[in-house]
Amino acid sequence: MNSEATLKEEQFREAFASFTLPAKERISEKTRRKKVIVIAGPTAVGKTEISFQIALAVGGEIISADSMQVYRGMDIGTAKPSFEMRQKVIHHLIDSRDLDENYNVVDFYQEATQALKEIFAKDHVPMVVGGTGFYISALLHGPPSGPPSVKEVRRQLQQEMESKGAFELHQKLKQLDPEYARTITPTDRHKIIRALEIITITNQRVSNFLPAFHHEDFVACDFRCWFLYLPNELLYERIDKRCDEMIERGLIEEVNLLAQEGLADNHTASQAIGYKQCLEYLKTDQTEADRKAFYQNFRQASRRYAKRQYTWFRKQPLFRWLNLSTLSKETVIEIIIQDLEQSFY
Repeated sequence: MNSEATLKEEQFREAFASFTLPAKERISEKTRRKKVIVIAGPTAVGKTEISFQIALAVGGEIISADSMQVYRGMDIGTAKPSFEMRQKVIHHLIDSRDLDENYNVVDFYQEATQALKEIFAKDHVPMVVGGTGFYISALLHGPPSGPPSVKEVRRQLQQEMESKGAFELHQKLKQLDPEYARTITPTDRHKIIRALEIITITNQRVSNFLPAFHHEDFVACDFRCWFLYLPNELLYERIDKRCDEMIERGLIEEVNLLAQEGLADNHTASQAIGYKQCLEYLKTDQTEADRKAFYQNFRQASRRYAKRQYTWFRKQPLFRWLNLSTLSKETVIEIIIQDLEQSFY
């Protein structure tokens, strides 16, 4: 990460001393329009609470940039905002799909763009919050182009992925389209499958396609982008604790119920962290040893996901990084609010 992009608490204490009016009163109608706050960060870092407090302060509405929170019933494992939060602040793109429905980055782009229009029409402040970097990037820069997914082709590639593994399919992609293969990791199963799908359908390289901007839907925005983070040792402690809390709150029971409703048939949802490991656990004899293995696999998968999120966002130049181990939550909130106010001028 770029150390110059991080901010320290002592740099802001004096600057914030004069701010006494509520944020809603400090932000003019003109200042609000077309400004979008984007709050990203690794799993378990605390994005939900901080974004909720900012939304309350500035009259914001939250657009979820979480690829799994769209699914009804996937509540505990996706750490959805509480019912009380959603009563006080309007949230978009949560509980908008059933498990038998597909959802992809183009769906997100189109629905998020529509939500932006609706929020701006009310003179509220849009806030995009989540950790799915691919989705956030699509909103900032436009979604990737390419043909619509073909179910039979996708199913065949998914089966090939399960039998051969991501590394072998990535090697196949390197032979077919080395330029695009260099831009993704050998562990990014979703992008590998999508790339091979495009090549199979069109007989063209993915690198031949340019990003597809839907001009009729495009909303010109000033995205004010932030990445909240913690040093690994602190973040991993939070991840372990949250995994345990999810299980205590009934994650296993939630997954068991969703399995009866067809969770395993939704390839994307069934691969979500926590859900995948729990589905595997439910297939075992569920002994104490099986349960301990599930706990460990859940924690490890969550940690690996956080590492991938760090890797992704380090490559995104629009994001400014805020270290939650050196900045209080209150200071982080004020930094983001002050930036919103001053960015107009």
